Order: sequence, then structure tokens, then C-alpha cells
Amino acid sequence: MLGQFMRILPLKRTYLQVKNTLLQYYCKRQNSGTGNNFGCERDIEQFIVENTEVVNDRNLTPEIRLRLFTPNCQFWHARPDLWPFANPYWAIYWPGGQALTRYVLNNPEVTRNKKVLDLGSGCGASAIAAKISGATYVLANDIDPVAAIATKLNCELNGLEPLPSMTENLIGSEPEGWDLVLLGDMFYEEALADCLHAWLQGCIQNHGTRVLIGDPGRAHLESHSISRQLCPMAQYELPESVREENYGLTSSTVWQYQPEL
Repeated sequence: MLGQFMRILPLKRTYLQVKNTLLQYYCKRQNSGTGNNFGCERDIEQFIVENTEVVNDRNLTPEIRLRLFTPNCQFWHARPDLWPFANPYWAIYWPGGQALTRYVLNNPEVTRNKKVLDLGSGCGASAIAAKISGATYVLANDIDPVAAIATKLNCELNGLEPLPSMTENLIGSEPEGWDLVLLGDMFYEEALADCLHAWLQGCIQNHGTRVLIGDPGRAHLESHSISRQLCPMAQYELPESVREENYGLTSSTVWQYQPEL
């Protein structure tokens, strides 16, 4: 399943609300005769634990352990229709997120004593790095509730208390007073890029928020007008395994967004 997912979706496309997640999985368990009732967070945690592999190598941040999909996991090879949830973006450590997380770990002063938002947090790696690096408060925001549970498990893997999480779509909402917004691999659709551009401008204009973007060179970022307002902070060569999984992308860059206000 994940092998097909990575082939047809190398650049992370659809930004969808998860609907009927628990009901879908409950029905599959009932039809297969496995388990009794399903519907609590603990059941989803168990499912994630049983169907992911703990990884801390073959990426840019060996200091952080994450539960991810790998070729050793059954759903990597299974038919996509057998997967009970929405597309598992949280189970893949995307190259933009890797670069962003590496940058935060290398430069702890960026997040130290800061109020930080990890937007589109996925597996939670950047949020975890911000907390490890001394952030006062970190919110992991992803509209997929399964991602929130995966982030909780990944926090535990790294000796952290679960971070606050929110599944409401914050893009387009009234900006709060964040000191720092982190977003990796979010510029994968033109419409989303437009919304992000406007919302991030509001964060900076209203609150002086610093914005850091991790991206491996996606067309929707490089061709967007926002690209003219980005300042490169760091570039990282991707490990060979990450290159193979991402269609030969060789590096990933961390940008600071500096709009003309």
C-alpha cells in the first residue's frame, strides 16, 4: 500500500479532513472477526504501534526516534483499500520536515524560550525538535486526528510528555501571537500555497512571527510569488534512501519567509 502511495503521491497532495476514521476501522475489525469494540484512542495507538517501525536512521535526524512506515511494515505492500484511515502522511518523514527538524536541532536558539507552532505537523518531528531545543510552548497542528495520536507516541519515544495538539485547520484563521511558525512540505498545491502566503503574512504583520519553511524544491513553492520573499538559512544533502523514496530529490532547504510589509 505505501509503496503505491509513495509512487502516486511523492509530493504530498490532498489536504483533507478525516471522516469516519474510527467507524471505518471498527467495521473492518468486526468484518474480519478481530477484536471486540473499537473507538478509543488506545485502539488507534495499538494499531500504529503494530503497523509501523521505530526509525532513527536513514534520515537527517538520528537523534529523534519516530514510528514510520517502512518496507518492513505490512501496509507498505498491502492493497490501498485495506488501509483503514485517510492517507497516512504522518507515517512518512518528508524531506522538507527532515531539513527543518535538522535546522532546529542544530540551532536551538531559534526555538529556545519561544512559543512555537508546527503547522501541518505530520509525525511531529519538528515539534519534538522544538521542545527538545527549549521552546516554552509547542503546538502540533495537523487536521488528521491520527497524526495527533502518532505525534503523542513519537513524543513518548523521545522521552517527552505529549505535546499539545490541535486538529482544527488554522490556515485562514485569526493569527495568534506565535513567536515562530514551522512548516515543512506544505507547498504541494497551488491553492494551498496561496492560502499559506496570505495567512503567514498576517502572522508576521500582526505579531512579528518568524516563519521557517522546509522544502526540497517543489514546483508549487519555487514557482509561487512567495519564493521571491524567501531567504535561505540552510541546505542539507538528503540520504540515499530518502532520495530514492522522493524521486531523486537530492537536497532540502530551510527558508525564512521575509515578506515586504
